Amino acid sequence: MIVNCSEPNNALDSSSRSINETVNGSHHFTIRGYSLAKGMGPGKYISSDTFSIGGYEWAIYFYPDGKNPEDSSMYVSVFIALASEGTDVRALFELTLLDQSGKGKHKVHSHFDRALESGPYTLKYRGSMWGYKRFFRRTSLETSDFLKDDCLSMNCTVGVVRTRVEGPKLYSVPIPPSDMGQSLKYLLDAELGCDIIFQVGEESYKAHKLILAARSPVFRAQFFGLVGNPNSDKVELEDVEPSIFKALLQFIYSDELPDFHEIIGSTSTSSAIMMQHLLAAADRFGLDRLKQLCEAKLCEEVSADTVATTLPLQSSTTAHSSRPYV
Repeated sequence: MIVNCSEPNNALDSSSRSINETVNGSHHFTIRGYSLAKGMGPGKYISSDTFSIGGYEWAIYFYPDGKNPEDSSMYVSVFIALASEGTDVRALFELTLLDQSGKGKHKVHSHFDRALESGPYTLKYRGSMWGYKRFFRRTSLETSDFLKDDCLSMNCTVGVVRTRVEGPKLYSVPIPPSDMGQSLKYLLDAELGCDIIFQVGEESYKAHKLILAARSPVFRAQFFGLVGNPNSDKVELEDVEPSIFKALLQFIYSDELPDFHEIIGSTSTSSAIMMQHLLAAADRFGLDRLKQLCEAKLCEEVSADTVATTLPLQSSTTAHSSRPYV
């Protein structure tokens, strides 16, 4: 009997791929007063505003008297220039002179159409250009539908080439955001399964002991502590406004800072004062996250009118409340 002692080959085949693609963008450039630009001289140009495509800045250069002296009397020149720092930037280009008669007979010079034949154009440094010295014969341009009311209009499209390498992807199932807070708040708003009533002034609010205990150490001690009473069905609260306690309950269930306008509607009380009271209540019931949210909101809205009351309040809540019961 022959025993094969070699280890089994458990190595998996690996793969990757190189993806070459373009980041495309366009810019519309209008030249008003074309006749006033004539006579600038060869090599002199009108520039568009710079625009960003593929992480680089670009500009359109229009030469009304041609880029070179030998073409100054015959042609207008148009170029796309790299206007930011960059070396060996590879891109595809398209220049379109727009037909303003509505017939849609635009004059298109496209490098995109020749990509398979010649590949992208490489711009070596800032100021490098792609375009046409003999973009359009001047006499033909001035009698064409491209010139209307002494105005020219053109589109420029740039496709910057990007290369990236991808390895094998693990397929994943999209996970929706958590809606736990919304679901718990629904229980509070609909008063489903409530087992405790809080009497706050003339208002009463129903809630759930287990949810309160899970969120607040003060409520946990009151209902389920060594001397707590899980059978109690009503608690009277003093020294807290009904609207503040309602906002406190909404935070406990949703974990979000409540909107006072939704809770109390129109009121002459400023939001800063309401937030100060909510901060004190958060400290009283051991809700540290709510305290931090209130402090951050108060810092955003601090003013000469509120600083005198806000700073002492925040200082007084830096230590946890030692009160074990409500």
